Amino acid sequence: MKIIQFITRMDDVGGAQVHVLDLSLSLMGAGHEVIVLSMGSGPVTDELQKNGIRCEELTHLQLKINPMQDWLALNELCKWLKRLKPDILATHSSKAGMLGRMAGKICRVPTVFTAHGWAFSEGVPERKRRVYTILERYAGKISNGIITVSDYDHQLALKHRIIHESKMQTIHNSVPDVPENLRRNPLGSIPKLIMVARFASPKDHRFLLMALESMRELSWELDLVGDGPLMKDIKDMVARSSIAHRVHFLGNRRNIPELLADSHLFVLISRHEGLPISVIEAMRAGLPIVASDVGGLRELIEEGKNGFLIPRNDTNTFIQKVKTLIADPQLMKQMGQCSRTQYESHFLFEQMRDQTIQMYQTVLESSIRKRPVGFQNKSREV
Repeated sequence: MKIIQFITRMDDVGGAQVHVLDLSLSLMGAGHEVIVLSMGSGPVTDELQKNGIRCEELTHLQLKINPMQDWLALNELCKWLKRLKPDILATHSSKAGMLGRMAGKICRVPTVFTAHGWAFSEGVPERKRRVYTILERYAGKISNGIITVSDYDHQLALKHRIIHESKMQTIHNSVPDVPENLRRNPLGSIPKLIMVARFASPKDHRFLLMALESMRELSWELDLVGDGPLMKDIKDMVARSSIAHRVHFLGNRRNIPELLADSHLFVLISRHEGLPISVIEAMRAGLPIVASDVGGLRELIEEGKNGFLIPRNDTNTFIQKVKTLIADPQLMKQMGQCSRTQYESHFLFEQMRDQTIQMYQTVLESSIRKRPVGFQNKSREV
């Protein structure tokens, strides 16, 4: 198949971008032709191009809703579809998902939208939830197929009547495996916590840091991996705190497996989520996890087995669970081993890739069957 992966932005590194990177490389390895379209470029597009995958930027695509710019971006996308003549247009993130499905309808290219967490999830501001519910219901009417990355998102889509269940499939996120030497084996004796996340909503670094400051009598260090618009504010907050010497801002890093292997405990505090890639990476590394009880995290973390789930804004529970783990290195090790077992049992990358290819093929075959006799796909006209 000739597959276009269309995502809103590639000038930053987040879970959706990592997903597109890993999936595109794997699809190419399986013999498919892959082209990535997006707004902007960065380390992920550099990695894709280094491995022979074509990446193109849409000059009019932007994050915010702007009718004039969105119209220009839609026309630009349609021109790319007519030029590239793909079999499947796979879209990721809300803006690209919306424009991609519209362009697919106009150009008669079958589309598959992967919802990396709905913009109307619990925890999203109410006004934004209402707007995106309306928009996604419209987009659902012109969708050929939707992949939800968690059962939570699948049920949420059904609840809000986004699309008929027959056109939707849950395919859990995953990440490629790493060698055994990149699994949990921390060198230091001081418990090292790590959070891999953008400094932007919906992540809640403030909650994490305020909770840890109240635990300053314990021995611990924290690595914060990532970048984003709120990073300066968080750095200023830490500089004024009593724990500044324990918190390390590492920025965007490409050696995530090495950083995880040298950590004791993974934390993720967030207001809402889909199925976070960062937590699956931590499971792959064999780390115990303390994370917010939002989105699909219950599908990754079995309470008391490979980690703990924290109710939204519940500082006391977070402190209690982290203290429990720091006080018991053997428990951390056991929970980490359980995380690794969970990854091997349910989240191997090849399973996710094969299910995704099957979804693409099903949508493509359904689209071909529905074409009138003698019909030629306009996007494929010379």
